[in-house]
Amino acid sequence: MPSRETANDRDIGGRSRPREGGGSEEPLDAEIARLAERQHGVVARLQLLGLGLGEDALQHRLEHGRLHLLHQGTYAVGHRKVSREARWLAAVLATGPNAVLSHWSAAALWMIRPNQRSPIDVTTPHKSRSWDGIKRHHKALPSDEVTVREGIPVTSAPRTIFDLAATEDVDTVAAMLRESEHRNLWDRLSLPDLVDRYPGRRGVKKVQRALWRVAEEPAGRTRSKLEQRFAPFLRRHRLPMPRFNDWILLGGKRYQVDCHWRGTGEIVELDGWEGHGTRSAFQDDRERDRRLRVAGYSVTRLTWNQLRDEPKQIAADLRALLNNQAAPAGPPQPLPG
Repeated sequence: MPSRETANDRDIGGRSRPREGGGSEEPLDAEIARLAERQHGVVARLQLLGLGLGEDALQHRLEHGRLHLLHQGTYAVGHRKVSREARWLAAVLATGPNAVLSHWSAAALWMIRPNQRSPIDVTTPHKSRSWDGIKRHHKALPSDEVTVREGIPVTSAPRTIFDLAATEDVDTVAAMLRESEHRNLWDRLSLPDLVDRYPGRRGVKKVQRALWRVAEEPAGRTRSKLEQRFAPFLRRHRLPMPRFNDWILLGGKRYQVDCHWRGTGEIVELDGWEGHGTRSAFQDDRERDRRLRVAGYSVTRLTWNQLRDEPKQIAADLRALLNNQAAPAGPPQPLPG
């Protein structure tokens, strides 16, 4: 992978070195800067030694703030403030050859699941303990299960979902799968391929159930934790699935709604802070609700407390609404897709 190849293919020393094929010598720090520029501003000790930098020269740069320690054996070049991607790559470089970002950290890199956990997940074929803010997983991964994204060696999107299925519930796995499809994160090795490759692995049954749900249930991505909890609530009470985050066109203006049962005119808005927590959002929601009701749609607002405290009553009310509500008349229709 590119980030590891540069570690072995370059040399740097306490002095400058000639360019390949002859020509003028360039200062060592320019070589370090070019390497860091390709790697989110971070470099590994082995890369510096491979370029020819001596131990004394390395220590000198640390003492004078030209290098800053991130993990043992990895450094930020020039300043301490680095991006999340830089910390991910530094953790991979610190773990050693053939290490890749994985699990929750990989899911955040692929943008299929947010990650608020502080440890950085890295998978390596070599046995080593977790330390220095890096959680190490031990597994030799085939080449078709890893890739490079934004210059960072990482498990493929399908392999990332497969790994997390071992510890997360089916709803989380299905949500990641939907987000992966929404972002067109296709890979030559798919989730069904991984199920066939590892039939006895922990989490396989959850992956199979998630694949079935995504294939059978209406399309649409969930955006908030409340939306992700609403789908299991509907399944428990044997209510039909809506289309999540659907678009409806009214008078030339598009409105996005949380849950829409197409053909019934029934809409449910899930009131969580994530989507409705500002004054402008509150006002926009009410204006949209009014326009929808004028067009013949029924808008019901639910909170997590209601779903938690009176689930049977909420389920009964939704069932009655879905059984009794007719589709709105007139030209306004939901957008296709």
